[in-house]
Amino acid sequence: MKTKNTKTVRQLVPAALFLALAFVLPLLTGQVPKVGNMLCPMHFPVLLCGFVLGGPWGLAVGFAAPLLRSVLFGMPPMFPVAISMAFELATYGLVSGLLWRKAKHTLPALYAVLLTAMVSGRIVWGIVRFVLAGLTGGSFPFSAFLSGALFTAVPGIVAQLVFIPLLLTALQKAGFAD
Repeated sequence: MKTKNTKTVRQLVPAALFLALAFVLPLLTGQVPKVGNMLCPMHFPVLLCGFVLGGPWGLAVGFAAPLLRSVLFGMPPMFPVAISMAFELATYGLVSGLLWRKAKHTLPALYAVLLTAMVSGRIVWGIVRFVLAGLTGGSFPFSAFLSGALFTAVPGIVAQLVFIPLLLTALQKAGFAD
């Protein structure tokens, strides 16, 4: 007999796996911080979580991952990096999950949802960084936004555009995703 609790537990386990991946993947690239910043390893499990489990789970995993990782491992630094990343990744997870539930599950739709999530997350990141800078009397110019959200992240953006569709397709064929 399936109950609401059974469904929640069946979603909690993969959500915990996505959260664990968000902790572990940066360890693979963290030895060279510039490589880690360029590849954006925490973004992959959060985006996949949104696609596979839906927006609320993607939001929760995305928000928790950088904050918990900062507390447990000291990286990313809590202020302003982990805080702004929490809002960025929460947006990735929420947008990818909500839009994917409404989209036809085709490759063009997948790319449209992925790009929308990536752009919206980066915009939210920029807004949060701007607000945090203003609260501390600092500044966050548009050039810093472009550098952090786009220029240094190009390898990660390309990797996400290549690997997220491949991973999601593999998860779908294995029966782990819709």
